[in-house]
Amino acid sequence: MKRDDKIQGRMLQLLRWPIYILPVLMIVTVAVFVINLFAGIVVTVFDLLYLIFAIWWTVSWRRQTEEELVDFAMSFQDKQREQIQNLPVPYGVLGNEGELLWGNNALEELMPETEEEEELSAQALPALSGSLPQDEERRTEHIHWNGRAYEAQMQMVSADADMYSLFLFDETEHLEALTRLEEQKTVVGLIYIDNYEEAMSSAEAVRQSLLAALIERKISKYFANYDGIVRKTEKDKFFLFMRKKGLTDVQEDRFSILEDVKTLNIGNNIAVTLSISIGTEGSSMEQNNELCRTAMDLALGRGGDQAVVKTPEQIKYYGGKTQQHEKNTRVKARVKAQALRELMLTKDQILIMGHKIPDVDAFGAAVGIFRAAKTLDKRAHIVIDEVSSSLRPMVKRFQNHSEYPSDMIISSEKALARRDANTIVVVVDVNRPSYTECPALLDRASTVVVLDHHRQGNETIQKATLSYIESYASSASEMVAEILQYFDDSLRLRPIEAETIYAGIVVDTNNFTNKAGVRTFEAAAFLRRHGADVTNVRKLFRESPDDIRARARTVSGAEMFEESFAFGVCSGEGLESPTIIGAQAANEMLNIVGVKASIVLTEYNGTIYVSARSIDEVNVQLIMERLGGGGHLSIAGAQLKGCTVEEAKQRVKDTILQMKQEGIF
Repeated sequence: MKRDDKIQGRMLQLLRWPIYILPVLMIVTVAVFVINLFAGIVVTVFDLLYLIFAIWWTVSWRRQTEEELVDFAMSFQDKQREQIQNLPVPYGVLGNEGELLWGNNALEELMPETEEEEELSAQALPALSGSLPQDEERRTEHIHWNGRAYEAQMQMVSADADMYSLFLFDETEHLEALTRLEEQKTVVGLIYIDNYEEAMSSAEAVRQSLLAALIERKISKYFANYDGIVRKTEKDKFFLFMRKKGLTDVQEDRFSILEDVKTLNIGNNIAVTLSISIGTEGSSMEQNNELCRTAMDLALGRGGDQAVVKTPEQIKYYGGKTQQHEKNTRVKARVKAQALRELMLTKDQILIMGHKIPDVDAFGAAVGIFRAAKTLDKRAHIVIDEVSSSLRPMVKRFQNHSEYPSDMIISSEKALARRDANTIVVVVDVNRPSYTECPALLDRASTVVVLDHHRQGNETIQKATLSYIESYASSASEMVAEILQYFDDSLRLRPIEAETIYAGIVVDTNNFTNKAGVRTFEAAAFLRRHGADVTNVRKLFRESPDDIRARARTVSGAEMFEESFAFGVCSGEGLESPTIIGAQAANEMLNIVGVKASIVLTEYNGTIYVSARSIDEVNVQLIMERLGGGGHLSIAGAQLKGCTVEEAKQRVKDTILQMKQEGIF
């Protein structure tokens, strides 16, 4: 049989060795002739015999050897092809568009049945489309196909023909084992009864022990259904152990225990609420425990009645749909007041700041802290960069007053220049560092105090020496008014200061109609006793005709969404403080029949400000948190950048629809 195959390379050189020896023999023969004639004749005869052998080898053995080598190679190639065909690992060759050109038996068994048995579907591996490797690189991907998980390894075989090799390694069992191992990890949790004393005192004495037992039983039974263990550590505190799989199930159930425990009623007038915190995915049990404790601080700081699941990367919130009940005791306010006084005594200067574009509440709280500092004869400054139109009348009262220094209000730049080692930074009406008037001031301050009434979010001021956050309070001004009552016996508010703090309460409570509790009115009474004149406060709130018309246009152009959400857009054109007008419009839109929540969007300085308001049926804080903002159950807001007003509106609507699908609303 004629063969076109040729042997090349080192094998060809090996087969030609008899020819390569001939020149050497000829040189040797000449040398022998020179030495001895007879010996030269003998060597010549030997050379002739070797020449005959070389010719015979070249003609016969070489050709035969080549044929045998080629046969061996072909046989080996057939064996190799057979081995690949029967390889237990799925193997195939792909085209330049990811289509399957050839596959071994193992790969063909994975293919869906086609009309023709030998046909290979070009769309059999859609997950690999557009993911082919470039040049000689090896690309590894993890795909799901026909209900199984595979690790796909691909590499270019031929650059000219654009062909790629493909290996599929089934990793289903491996991933399932990892999942089972992950599910068996232990997580730790804490469970606090938010209002234990209040709930017990609202029930008859003979039923209090029964109520406590029912609460413990309901908590233990709920988590036992998810393979969890609950142990009571104090009368109102529990420790929780459970596996991660159980936590996943509880999260899918959205911690229904938060609502179930409220149904306990054996004569108690106040429903029981829980705060639950869980730490998971830490590198150790100690880290999980630390995550759990941090999560509990967040849950309590956000008003309780919710569950917080914290990992090293993220925080998830559940519940928090109801307003926290006001606590009758003022012990905490007195303790915080004394702690604040002790801190101020150790420093020479107090810098006070609120959030960016401060409102009346932030300024009122700042004025209260300013008076506390002056009572201790300390240097104090309020940091404000931009004074809004609604705040300007109040600021001018202090700037035009001879009893107040000209540097009572300073800019962020001057505050940074004045900061030294003996400075305290007091933050009021905000607990998010990025929202403060001067975030850089927090980084450079050795002592930071936070006084706020907004619920805490993921972003918090980490190194606060003293933190007093009460989400049940109506306003920061109310909290400061309470602190001033216990701060120092010699403290006396001037009428202008009392009116400013009173105005802050009025604004945040919408004239005592929103979140105004017993302690709110007690704080207002304290301010009235110190000379706050309601008439003067009312005069301070008078607005320009442009502001009134802009607010009216916003309300009249309200758009209903999902039959209960009112959307409005406030045009900031020609307005000094459009964000304030937008917030006021959101309050007025709640007066529309059928509106459960109002949302007003205002564009100002390249940022979309979102103001959200509700009465009691919708927790607008949960909506704003998903947009990167925060606030209260009934008052919240967010700031969106890099989008238009219409895009921002659609984003808010999509968030509401998603939360409805999740069953939150």
